[in-house]
Amino acid sequence: MHSTELKQFVVDKVEDIKARDLVVLDVSQHSDITDYMVICSGTSKTHVRAIAERLLSEARKANINILGAEGRDASEWVLVDLGGVILHVMQEQTRDFYQLEKLWQEHA
Repeated sequence: MHSTELKQFVVDKVEDIKARDLVVLDVSQHSDITDYMVICSGTSKTHVRAIAERLLSEARKANINILGAEGRDASEWVLVDLGGVILHVMQEQTRDFYQLEKLWQEHA
């Protein structure tokens, strides 16, 4: 699956489970590891974990290669690496603290 299609797949799956404040960043000109970063928030640890687990489950069903998933135990910030797209799901306070999209937008 091409990175653009993969990005839309990720966006569709996290929107299905009501991820909040979704931001998609094209980092292809600034990163050798991925083309897109998708950043979203969950309302609680349970919601953050559910968003990530939904994407992982749907990716497996679609035979999409999952390179890694980190942070599911604590569920403050869960990262799902699908190669061309990396999903960051964060609790709102964690997202406010790290301001990941601001960091990448400054480099774009």
